[in-house]
Amino acid sequence: MSLAPRVVLVHRRTELAELLARHGTRGQAEFFLRTRGRDLAEVTEADAAVRAALAAASAAIPLDWRRGEVERADLDRFLFTPEDVVVVVGQDGLIANVAKYLDGQPVIGVTPGAPGVLVKHPPAAVADLIRSTQDVEHRTMAELTADDGQRLLALNEIYLGHAGHQTARYRLGVGGGPAERQASSGILVGTGTGATGWCGSVWRERGSGLRLPAPGEARLVWFVREAWPSPTTGTTCTEGDLTSTPLTVEVESDRLVAFGDGLEADKVALTRGQTATFVPAAKTVHLVR
Repeated sequence: MSLAPRVVLVHRRTELAELLARHGTRGQAEFFLRTRGRDLAEVTEADAAVRAALAAASAAIPLDWRRGEVERADLDRFLFTPEDVVVVVGQDGLIANVAKYLDGQPVIGVTPGAPGVLVKHPPAAVADLIRSTQDVEHRTMAELTADDGQRLLALNEIYLGHAGHQTARYRLGVGGGPAERQASSGILVGTGTGATGWCGSVWRERGSGLRLPAPGEARLVWFVREAWPSPTTGTTCTEGDLTSTPLTVEVESDRLVAFGDGLEADKVALTRGQTATFVPAAKTVHLVR
């Protein structure tokens, strides 16, 4: 007998929950917010909206289906299964957080407030969407592979640089050509989804002539941040795109770190002499339209 589908609700602790965990009481949380010119009512309203969206999404799951629930902080310990339907309730960044733990499961982005780029469905739409998950948008991911087998996936971008935001030193090569020794603030490798975020900001600021990829396009863009010219380091290779030709970085600092989608706690550490390779990932995020 085949198992019934399982709907997994993904969410993160609200700001109110985090404030209460830190300060103990609503009174102390209110005092803390007042010292920063904010109102507890605003935070309480946002908390109520998230709770209402979660309740509505949970109520939409058929009684004969299985269900699961996981907070963002526990994603690395949660086992997703192939038959899961993943319902993400929150902001766009939460889909990026869960993406690397999935492998083809349909993802439904549910917003407790105004629609985002990735979370665009109201809670009332969940009942219909979980029964019809074939119409999906395939979102490309970026992948880093280290020469020791470490691997990192990201939906928006991967950053490689110094953990203490000091100068990163490395040799950068594209497509097997001659590598350039560089000293910089690090390297960003982004997707079409990330083109609306950090990579898009760098692209606009420097007036880049690169064409940013579309969300489902199997192409990445990369930017070297603040490359520094010197007698031993160059600045001729500071941006480009990646399709079938990888970007390779050989570490010349004592230690560099790479992390995806802004999650510094989930990082890959690379030491002097190691090489990291960036490519578009083979798997994509299946975002229900």
